[in-house]
Amino acid sequence: MPENTSDPQQPRAGLSRETLVVSAGRPAAEHDAPVNPPIHLSSTFHGAGPILPSDRAYGRFTNPTWEELESVIGRLEGTELPALLYGSGMAAVSAVLEQVPVGSVIVMPEHTYLGTMSLARQMQDRGISRLVEVPVEDTDAVIRTLTEQARSLPEPAGPDAEAPYVLLWAESPTNPMMEVADLPALLAAARGLGVHTAVDNTFATPMAQRPLRWGADYVVHSATKYLAGHSDVILGAVVTADAELRRRALAKRSLAGGIAGPFEAWLGLRGIRTLALRVRQATANAQVLAERLSEHPAIAAVRYPGLPGDRGHERAKAQMDGFGSVLSVTLHADAATTEAFVSAVRLWTPATSLGGVESLIERRRRHANEARTVSESLVRLSVGIEDVEDLWADLVQALESVSR
Repeated sequence: MPENTSDPQQPRAGLSRETLVVSAGRPAAEHDAPVNPPIHLSSTFHGAGPILPSDRAYGRFTNPTWEELESVIGRLEGTELPALLYGSGMAAVSAVLEQVPVGSVIVMPEHTYLGTMSLARQMQDRGISRLVEVPVEDTDAVIRTLTEQARSLPEPAGPDAEAPYVLLWAESPTNPMMEVADLPALLAAARGLGVHTAVDNTFATPMAQRPLRWGADYVVHSATKYLAGHSDVILGAVVTADAELRRRALAKRSLAGGIAGPFEAWLGLRGIRTLALRVRQATANAQVLAERLSEHPAIAAVRYPGLPGDRGHERAKAQMDGFGSVLSVTLHADAATTEAFVSAVRLWTPATSLGGVESLIERRRRHANEARTVSESLVRLSVGIEDVEDLWADLVQALESVSR
């Protein structure tokens, strides 16, 4: 979608996100300078005397190759503060969740990505925090939960302990149920209650929504997915517009070491150059496929916010610049038949993950720890940039092959 040039939260006045993904993070435009930044393969950097905050010093603290990609991601999300790059999406998730003090409460959508949910449950089992699951589409219910939890926080564990707090972790759309949260309303309510907030923006990408403008403390990405975009690298990113929050997260990353390699960062930077084009094409394909699948007799339900009949449509239309390229499809079938359908595709790739140039298909309950409320016959489609007629023909032949 075209950039809304009247948006006061533009990453830089007069420069669209479509331009930023191409132009940001480049070397200085000097005579004979390279157009693309090099890969810096160094574990340490020259220096003597006291180490200043601005010093690179050591390869666990920062790397020039990371810094280019961090700058691009931060600006795409609407802040001049660079993002922080991590070795995986789950490392980025952990960087935020593991900051909660003992006695805190994590409020999370009931259909949060299974890796994130598993980490929050582990933290609860270890007595660090308490997990409360909410139906994220029900804005009033979520706000009631936040209010109740904010009012019932325990005292700090000791005189020197950090005070516990409530953290709202939001996904929108959710994985894999494609539920759309009213992010502006939830983030505004959280701010008024003193609730900390983090939004996983992996599905939407900053091309479709930028939660920092609504007051999110953190935005988290599995940069493995759309940002890098070619299914060839594992990366994560955390973005904040708060300098103190970033300082704390950087200190934690430097100590814990959940860092990315310079080659992976370079691949991520190369991949992000085509983000706008990839998202645009994949979203257009997803819209066509969602409309056709919703009319196919073998399909029981389609969740995609681009469908006018989807219960998240109006909300997504109001707060997103596009509806994304992931949809969930439930078949009129049992688990075995659904697996046979997934195995019958020829162009689509049966695999986990999403956000690459190729189209992926997966029955989500193949994961043992997927939510029990996810149907055995639910298939998640990550739509790529191939010709949509080829993608459709492949789905049709696979559906027909299991219907004979």
